[in-house]
Amino acid sequence: MRRKNPHSVFLALLFLPAMCSFGQVKKAAGPAAIKVPLGLDKGYSQYVPKDNALTPAKIELGKMLFFDERLSVDGTVSCATCHHPNFGFSNGVQFSPGFKGQLGNRNSPTTLNRLYSTAQFWDGRAKSLEERALGPIQSPVEMANTLPGMISNMNKIAGYKPYFKRAFGTEEITPERVAQAIACFERALLSGNSAFDRFQAGEQKALSESAQRGFAVFMGKGNCSRCHVLPNFTDEQFHNIGVGMDKPNPDLGRYDVTMSQKDKGAFKTPTLREIAETYPYFHDGSAQTLEEVVEHFDKGGIPNTTLDPRIKPLGLTPVEKKDLVQFLKALTGAPLKVERPVLPE
Repeated sequence: MRRKNPHSVFLALLFLPAMCSFGQVKKAAGPAAIKVPLGLDKGYSQYVPKDNALTPAKIELGKMLFFDERLSVDGTVSCATCHHPNFGFSNGVQFSPGFKGQLGNRNSPTTLNRLYSTAQFWDGRAKSLEERALGPIQSPVEMANTLPGMISNMNKIAGYKPYFKRAFGTEEITPERVAQAIACFERALLSGNSAFDRFQAGEQKALSESAQRGFAVFMGKGNCSRCHVLPNFTDEQFHNIGVGMDKPNPDLGRYDVTMSQKDKGAFKTPTLREIAETYPYFHDGSAQTLEEVVEHFDKGGIPNTTLDPRIKPLGLTPVEKKDLVQFLKALTGAPLKVERPVLPE
């Protein structure tokens, strides 16, 4: 039985300057600086739309909306249904149940460290977190609502009015403001300060000898860092790694968005931060353990015509595989449980 530990995150509640544009955000001096954990604190590009600056009021409102099942058509499904704090803001199952228990066909990816990301979903069909937030609300197998229906639900909850007033200067609830608030909360969910980060910062005993060897495999023989680029351990690009391509009707992933032949079977590279908590793995949740993931890459994936040329048999030894898994487990951040908030009435 897998453990259900409180998830490890850093919840950044300080705000970004209002003039931040979509692109690299420069750190400001004093209390306006973005609070980020060790490992992500070197001025890396952060993506915040110029019309949705991060503020404490938006983050607070977004957290409530993230956990509120009343956004769904029947009041049973929330964002947290598929992205639960106890599972690294993933779900712990292959496919998450939605409206009336319906299951999708893709595993729920983590919402962590999306501050460093633009395109969302496994296939990148949403260009921002704001766009992504409205997708599940309207999906017939997830929240099964319409945007007017969702707003009607929200307008019946008088307690939300003051929170929208503080966040946006008006009590009016619109789909755009719901999306902006949820996106702000998600951008504040940051994972860092892991054993690996502390080791990199000079704490030599933070990382076991096995994990240190695993990092060498990760950077060298394993060829993992070509796609899982530090510091967030993702290149935010799309690759066919040969998962599910042996099925009669495989999920074509990015191809369904771009209709480009080269994108057949390509999916977005997930972050490896909190990877020990965000099982099962791959876009179809077909790998239950990190050991299975390593075996998949060691054999060179499932051959197919659009397999990424970097996916080749690795020839890892049993010890190298174990060390690599230990390194991946060392990417779990400092523990901080995100509790379900008290929702407005």
